[in-house]
Amino acid sequence: MEAIIKSFFAVFISFLVTFYVTPLFSALARKLQFVDVPDGKIKLHKNAVPYLGGLAVYCGFIVSLALVFPIENNILLFLIGSTLLLFVGLVDDLFVLKPYQKFFGQIIAAFCFLKAGFYLKEHFFYTLWHIPLSVLWILSIINAFNLVDVMDGLASLLAIAATSSFMVISFYFNHNTSLLLLASLLGSLMAFFWYNKPSATIYLGDAGSLFIGGLVATIPFLLPWGLYNWHGYLTPLVVLLIPFLEIGALILIRTYRGIPFYKGSPDHFSHYLLRKGWKRAFILGYIALLSIIQMLIARLFVAHIINLDALVVSQVIFIIFWFFTLFLGKKTPVA
Repeated sequence: MEAIIKSFFAVFISFLVTFYVTPLFSALARKLQFVDVPDGKIKLHKNAVPYLGGLAVYCGFIVSLALVFPIENNILLFLIGSTLLLFVGLVDDLFVLKPYQKFFGQIIAAFCFLKAGFYLKEHFFYTLWHIPLSVLWILSIINAFNLVDVMDGLASLLAIAATSSFMVISFYFNHNTSLLLLASLLGSLMAFFWYNKPSATIYLGDAGSLFIGGLVATIPFLLPWGLYNWHGYLTPLVVLLIPFLEIGALILIRTYRGIPFYKGSPDHFSHYLLRKGWKRAFILGYIALLSIIQMLIARLFVAHIINLDALVVSQVIFIIFWFFTLFLGKKTPVA
């Protein structure tokens, strides 16, 4: 009961802090001209929108965590890694890093997470591969959230969905550490979404998307997914299936077109739906609905209410339905 009360308090504090500091960072970004200028190709917003939203989310998370959670050595290392991601993203927002520089910063942050104990721990992963697999997972999720941040409210909504899902599962496992970490993040994300929804008045920037991606990738390592068998490790894939579909599709499409996968192109699923005439608000509602469905499936699987066969069938149906929606509606100019 104490952990539940603390988690509600963490959500409340982080929401409050982020809600009130976001306009301050927005004003600062405008004053310093740290804005995202539309280009009509990938950046489809109408007016220049300030960055620095990631700093607002970070402030809410840190303040909340400091008030509800004892900062031990492993958590301190975890915070160093997440802060490094924020810093790398902020430098990229302001000065534009080369891809290898950005990637190098992500790898250093990943090893901070590993040193803090955020990695695959179950006995069936204790081979030569458990560290490489952990690093691959961390880097994949970080870059997935960086890639989906191409439309007002999209990355923050997906982060809210993932964080909420992992919170529900943390409560089921009675894992207080992950519950409080996720609660501190959730409140910040919810407050930021108020300003980031269409039409956004501030963006996460790379600072925010890398920071959030790092947290969403690593906090689930604390949960005992392999309590019964290795099948439990499929659960995070269910929760994060939409970002994984995005990054997988982008790599395939850009490789087919001869474009480096890290280069921008109008091939994101949100761009396809916009070109099919979908409104931004409807896209977000659609993503929210699908995320809730995935949350329920993940929760049922963790509780052994559905088995592995049912999980696989549900995800195959989900993927087919996901790609089918890309062809719905007639092609229209993007509003």
